[in-house]
Amino acid sequence: MTATAADYVWLEKLFPDLAEAYCFTLVYQVSPSELLARLGGQVELSRTGTAAIVDAAVDLWARSDRARRFMAMTTVGDWTLLIEPMGCLGATEENALPTSAGTRWVSHFADINGISGFLWAQDGVKRLTFEPGLPDHRWGTTPDELLDAMHQSGFQFWDEASDTAECLATGAAFALADHLTGVRITPGLLRDTVFVCGSAKIG
Repeated sequence: MTATAADYVWLEKLFPDLAEAYCFTLVYQVSPSELLARLGGQVELSRTGTAAIVDAAVDLWARSDRARRFMAMTTVGDWTLLIEPMGCLGATEENALPTSAGTRWVSHFADINGISGFLWAQDGVKRLTFEPGLPDHRWGTTPDELLDAMHQSGFQFWDEASDTAECLATGAAFALADHLTGVRITPGLLRDTVFVCGSAKIG
């Protein structure tokens, strides 16, 4: 069944600290250890659940004088899920495009300043990128390939927007990533998973 923004409304209610500033990345057939190596990261202690991950990210942010980002990874089927509280390495083109060599890379982020982004890369090529709140403006080699899926996911285009419509850009980004990967993010996955963790230097 096709996911929609409504399938992800629980994120802000159940995981408000994570929802405030996050980056979710899904990478096809690349193990957590290989992904960490591709990002030039180092191993950190494993943590269970995103509450512990957020705490670790805040702690590392302070201890490293904002020089390192905390990352948590787990395998979901053929994919590695990478979660960055307070980070966006996975959605930054200079990191994601070369790191996506030989694989499919789907990433989206939102930060406390209201900035957000969605990126689909394939083997080093930027297929699609846009701001979830502004889906009419798209870039990449195939900017319109996912238009139907974007509409189904719940993105609000200019000709569909209204002053009374609830903004569902965050949920729509999760739903579109679901469409591209077949990976459904669930509360149980975020709450109960023992994550392989690491950190990487910024810049």
